[in-house]
Amino acid sequence: MSNEFIQASDQWSRARVRYRIMGNLLKVLTCTDLEQEPNFFLDFENAQPTDAEREVWEQVDVVLKDAKEILDELQAYKGAGLEIREAIQNPTDEALQEQAWSAVVPLVGKLKKFYQFSQRLEAALHSLLGALTSETFDDPTQHLEREQALAKQFAEILHFTLRFDELKMTNPAIQNDFSYYRRTLSRMRINNVPAEGENEVNNELANRISLFYADATPMLKTLSDSTRKFVSEVRLTGYTVSFFLNCYSW
Repeated sequence: MSNEFIQASDQWSRARVRYRIMGNLLKVLTCTDLEQEPNFFLDFENAQPTDAEREVWEQVDVVLKDAKEILDELQAYKGAGLEIREAIQNPTDEALQEQAWSAVVPLVGKLKKFYQFSQRLEAALHSLLGALTSETFDDPTQHLEREQALAKQFAEILHFTLRFDELKMTNPAIQNDFSYYRRTLSRMRINNVPAEGENEVNNELANRISLFYADATPMLKTLSDSTRKFVSEVRLTGYTVSFFLNCYSW
């Protein structure tokens, strides 16, 4: 069995686990299959922020407004597979090397943009979790019932996350492009060859981006890791902790 097959199988296995996590998140949000099942209706169609919600809602709304653009750009991402193959098959052809590099550099700029958006999304989620677990109400189900504009934003983050990861998993060009960029840039530095686009991603950022895209479901990993970090840092009641940790039970 090849290493590539083992790696692919492992990625899909982790992806299935994370999508079960997402299913649990949706159960929490829609309040089904919970031991303490509440009884209320989430009116996502007409949910508007109250004065108490507005500050957090506006912060998150700024991020969510950019989500569609991110998905559109990711869906349109074609990669530089042809240029890269030509360059690899003809290593002494400088014109093909330059052509591949010129094709990859702007794509790396897009991959950087997607990664940076994941950081913004993480910050938005942190704000939402803070609002939905504050001491305003006794438990998180009351927050979902009475702060429905925030609950709707939480659902929109989940929807974006699922769609982003779906698009990423079906586009191998993403990792191939970034791997080629890093290999080529490393070779240029060794040979002291100046490279246009070298400053697009420094080494530290390149490592973080590489780890991000190496995961089968990078946005969901960002979401789950952020929630786990939030739960570990914030002192919550026992029921509230159980409520959110139920999202990650498998």
